[in-house]
Amino acid sequence: MSPAVFSHGDLRLYLLSLLAEAPQHGYGIIQALTDRTGGTYTPSAGTIYPRLAKLEEEGLVSKTIDGRTTIYAITDAGRTELASREGDLAGIEAGLTDSVRLIANEVRQSVKEAMKSLRADLATAEKDDRAASKSRPRTAGDDERIITREEMHRADAVINAFRARVRTDLRTHIAKGGTLPASVVTQLEDGLDAAARGITTALASLGR
Repeated sequence: MSPAVFSHGDLRLYLLSLLAEAPQHGYGIIQALTDRTGGTYTPSAGTIYPRLAKLEEEGLVSKTIDGRTTIYAITDAGRTELASREGDLAGIEAGLTDSVRLIANEVRQSVKEAMKSLRADLATAEKDDRAASKSRPRTAGDDERIITREEMHRADAVINAFRARVRTDLRTHIAKGGTLPASVVTQLEDGLDAAARGITTALASLGR
């Protein structure tokens, strides 16, 4: 079982720090926590709202209702509380950074294991091909099929490694407090679309 992201009382303080940045509605707070922890922690509404209610009861948070949306904001007393525990907050931030680092390590390990599995699959395929070649003459078509199968495995590994790298970079950036502009996602979409069209064109030029 993975250790808790927040120790006892830490979530309360971190909620204050999020609201010190800007007023938020409940879902926005949940999403911010998910982003800041690199996806390792997505609290339920049953976790967040009782704590917000407690902070409001203590006078550290206020709320305003705008139609069907409740907006929470930190009060002056909340800012005073936050300032008095600046050292504790720094420790929480460091812990979140460590959590994201662990995610990155797990992703890298997953990629290594995938590559190891790929090498094992290729070795098995080569062994099977050698066994088959003993029972019948090997043709040029056999060589092409073997090469194609190997390159397909390599293509899968390249795609998975790219996905893991981009996902880790994005989550690490967001967990450190960075933003993700729409222009960056658009650039990613355009780049992938261009790559896909290039591959489609290259395959079409080869024929069958």
